[in-house]
Amino acid sequence: MSFNVLFIAHAPDADKQTHRSAIDTGTYHLFSVVVRHQAEAIDVAKEIVDAREIDTILLCPGFTHTDVAEIYHAFGGRVGVAVARGDGPGNAISARARKREGYAGH
Repeated sequence: MSFNVLFIAHAPDADKQTHRSAIDTGTYHLFSVVVRHQAEAIDVAKEIVDAREIDTILLCPGFTHTDVAEIYHAFGGRVGVAVARGDGPGNAISARARKREGYAGH
């Protein structure tokens, strides 16, 4: 048995079929996929959650509260959903980097 986590991040040039990885320690399995937008995030989550018995979906800071709620409701509350957010200064640094690289919403 292992703790299985799906990490989903956004990037404007992502290819959800190519930009993915998996790490398996035996007791912890981390699957990561980079997507372009919310619709792809939901598609990827639906593809992976049951196939890999995901316990928690971890989202990058670019997901809004509405996005998080939509993903949570897509699974009827049976999968934990968390967001990787930093403190105020860290968030500002991350926001500047995303703006510099042309991420949507920045």
